[in-house]
Amino acid sequence: MSAPRAITKAVIPAAGLGTRFLPATKAMPKEMLPVVDKPAIQYVVAEAARAGLNNVLMITGRNKRALEDHFDRVPSLEATLEAKGDMKKLGLVQDATALGDIHYVRQRDPRGLGHAVLCAKQHVGDEPFAVLLGDDLIHEDDDLLSFMIEAQKKTGGSVIALMEVDPEQISAYGCADISHVKGADYVKVEGLVEKPNAEEAPSNLAVIGRYLLHPRVFEILEHTAPGRGNEIQLTDALQELAIADGEGAGVHAVIFRGRRYDTGDKLSYLQANIALAVENDELGDSLTTWLKNFVSSL
Repeated sequence: MSAPRAITKAVIPAAGLGTRFLPATKAMPKEMLPVVDKPAIQYVVAEAARAGLNNVLMITGRNKRALEDHFDRVPSLEATLEAKGDMKKLGLVQDATALGDIHYVRQRDPRGLGHAVLCAKQHVGDEPFAVLLGDDLIHEDDDLLSFMIEAQKKTGGSVIALMEVDPEQISAYGCADISHVKGADYVKVEGLVEKPNAEEAPSNLAVIGRYLLHPRVFEILEHTAPGRGNEIQLTDALQELAIADGEGAGVHAVIFRGRRYDTGDKLSYLQANIALAVENDELGDSLTTWLKNFVSSL
């Protein structure tokens, strides 16, 4: 097996309509909903940058222009802040524009995650690449991508992230059937099922929104028929890769046990805001005091 190429490109699908947050997302992309003081999508781009993935392609859709505007420079705003001597806010504004080289392509038809990934084919080329779902916020102290990159270097195929969930919740996720690899800190994926019933699930290991994919996935996605929900499912393509032979075949997984928030889910979104605000230098102490008083009054 030839040495795997370094991963430098990240693909972030961000074309969803955000219907779970209507009416808040009627005129604003769900990815721009704030988590404390930054839009949710910025946490994801920053995670990619920390892992050395500075070439980012966002798969967007109609009414997503705010994403491009957020990561673009606004010289007039920067000049105003600098003239006021507000260097702290100036730094915060510039942080978003310094995260990497960000590109955009539209997914014209909402045909599922697999189709969104396929939209990245021309940009990615024949390199392995990362996919980070914009709804999944991984706490910055709980590194995941670096472990996945190391696993991909050792295996040469594709690597996904798994997380244990309550068996009753597995029907909301893709689910993995795995086998252990002796002496390794990753597992082998034997099969994948998209949103199985709890009684039919092979495990309680849910696929979460971090993937390192071999470019062979594109040729599989090109002939993957629509599956659950009449959409082209990335899970179906990964299932085919898991049992394939030859270059780029095989799927392994890292089991993540850190802090993850689904910012596309109302409850988890609120939990993310509270958890990160409690850690915030400016807000943490006051918010913690208020929370204790509030909870004790219930």
